[in-house]
Amino acid sequence: MQFVDTNVILYAYDTSEGDRHRLARDLVGRLGRRRSGALSVQVLQEFYVNAVTKIAVRLSPDEARRRLRALGRWRVHTPMPGDVVAASVLSEGHQISFWDAMIIRSAAELGCEILWSEDLSSGQKIAGVEVRNPFG
Repeated sequence: MQFVDTNVILYAYDTSEGDRHRLARDLVGRLGRRRSGALSVQVLQEFYVNAVTKIAVRLSPDEARRRLRALGRWRVHTPMPGDVVAASVLSEGHQISFWDAMIIRSAAELGCEILWSEDLSSGQKIAGVEVRNPFG
């Protein structure tokens, strides 16, 4: 299983992003076809808000919901209170944002070895999850 962070999912649907769009679309498509993609409720929430309000070529709410339904067929982690506590420890111990720590915690809980994100240092390994930047 490979976990995909919100920014990569957004690039997959933001057609104004050129090469980033193409690379993210290909990665998300490949993981979907292989049924090896994973994400969390946090990623789904962030995707919806940003897809309808912040990306350059915004999705309509209906289109964003269609994308959410498709992504919801991936393996999805629903954090519990213990995950929030564990993420706070990761955040403090690795000097990363709490929200990035929540993403790592979700990836680890789903047994993912890879986290696709541009928000953390590529090659960095935290909680058994290796961060990879699909754009560089």
